[in-house]
Amino acid sequence: MSELTARLDKQLQELKLKGLIPVYKSIAEQAGKKKLNYLEFLSILLEEEIERKKDGSIKAKVAKARFPFFKTMEAFDFSYQPGLNEKEVLRLASLEFIDRKDNGIFLGPPGVGKTHLAVALGVKACNAKYRVNFISASDLLKELQLAWKGGILTDRLLYYSRLNLLIIDELGYIKINQEQSNLLFQLISMRYEKGSIILTSNYGFDDWSKVFDDSIVASAIIDRVIHHSVIFYINGASYRLKNKLDNFSSERGGQK
Repeated sequence: MSELTARLDKQLQELKLKGLIPVYKSIAEQAGKKKLNYLEFLSILLEEEIERKKDGSIKAKVAKARFPFFKTMEAFDFSYQPGLNEKEVLRLASLEFIDRKDNGIFLGPPGVGKTHLAVALGVKACNAKYRVNFISASDLLKELQLAWKGGILTDRLLYYSRLNLLIIDELGYIKINQEQSNLLFQLISMRYEKGSIILTSNYGFDDWSKVFDDSIVASAIIDRVIHHSVIFYINGASYRLKNKLDNFSSERGGQK
């Protein structure tokens, strides 16, 4: 290692640009062959650092979003859900709905891909540098109840209100009592026309009376959620059953 290289390494470390050390060395090896001048060399180096920081920022946003797993829109098998409007879903994937503060709602029985689509849209939003949070309805209600009992409900509601996209998954898997209904209404009202929501539920809106103890609050929540929203009803077969059948066929095919 030359004295100059050692000095550059130390300077980059002091500037907290350690990630640039292998980059500048790689560029330096090509500089002579491509006959880069100093400004061209500096421009390439800075561009690499911009991309590195951008990539780090996206990874941080994905981590903060708390997705239960990683899914992409490209991995979704639309052919298995022929009743689902693929063009409308892909239009949602343009993320223009977030800029408009609109909502996306996926309704249907378990296993049809609602959460996959919600996560995939959330990942796209993170890649576009939006602030995203994914949470199950049951965990969200627990958080709000604890915040209310701890006297920090306003702070928690403000946290959720600052998100560009809030994904609430699996609304309907647990009964929602009156206290929880009121807390959820406060959250939905605070985000109304100020931030986007993606909501998944195994119940259609007509059946939400089975989910909420307070039907009046349920109606008020539905009114705010469906206004400025795109609603998808997925009534196809279960992907989980498909995977089990595929695995079973593979095992049977492998037997002799």
